Amino acid sequence: MLDALETVLSARLYRRAASTASTDAIPIACLFRNLVGLARRPIRLCAAAGYDSCDMLPELRITLLGTGTSHGVPMIGCTCDVCRSDDPRDRRNRPCVCIQSRQGAVLIDTPPELRLQCLAFGVRRCDAVLYTHHHIDHVAGLDDLRRFNWLQDAALPCFGQPATLDRLRQMFPYVHDDDPSYPSAKPRLDFMPINGPLELIGHRFTPIALWHGEMPVIGFRVGRFAYCTDVSRIPDESWPLLDDLDVLVLDALRKRPHPTHFNLDEAVETALRIGAQRTFFTHIAHELGHAEVNRTLPAGMGLGFDGQTFYCR
Repeated sequence: MLDALETVLSARLYRRAASTASTDAIPIACLFRNLVGLARRPIRLCAAAGYDSCDMLPELRITLLGTGTSHGVPMIGCTCDVCRSDDPRDRRNRPCVCIQSRQGAVLIDTPPELRLQCLAFGVRRCDAVLYTHHHIDHVAGLDDLRRFNWLQDAALPCFGQPATLDRLRQMFPYVHDDDPSYPSAKPRLDFMPINGPLELIGHRFTPIALWHGEMPVIGFRVGRFAYCTDVSRIPDESWPLLDDLDVLVLDALRKRPHPTHFNLDEAVETALRIGAQRTFFTHIAHELGHAEVNRTLPAGMGLGFDGQTFYCR
């Protein structure tokens, strides 16, 4: 049954990828290896992010909704080659990821473009939100969550570090204010501190302690997938949580050093140490052009792009 499903899905995804503007060598090469049965583990990658077949899948489906830095790409008023690029993979909204299983969907962070990201990539359900930290590019779209309250007729649990939840209360005070003069068009959110692994949508989400400069932030692992954005250092106690990964998504801001983010060289070095089967970089600034940089990266690594979707256990 699974072998037949693999064959059907791979052929379908191949047709989709071939019909799009995306010719990214890394996901297409991985897709080809799946078609001929040479992949070490069953990961499927594609450029399209339709959600019509997710109920058929026994695995996790991960979609990168945004892969850009805090300014986004293109940047306002910039005329560099990447900001003027015709390659759709060089158009990057602020960072966010959607993780789907047969039992629901989880968002990691709520960036400013959340509504547009959900519309662009077919996100129609959200059962929980996980926050990595409270910088504005990761939280500014919080109000868009109210649409999921309407769709699902339920409050939405939002998990984060206590400092993150405190800052969200300061930034969005109306969410928890009992103001009879304010209409019901505000999100219904339950803020919950992260104290350890979380059981969500039928899977265990394990927080990963990270450092973003001098700021403690968290990444997340679910199954054999890990998401580590906005990181400049991985503490010793977190390395074991990154063992035996199928897919790693990791911060790689630019080529030049930065005090609070991995630059590209640091990200590649970290990815080699972790040893995931596939690594995709995120939180990417306009200094990194997708096609040009991908030609220089080690095998199994590539810049992520908005709408990139993959499956893993």
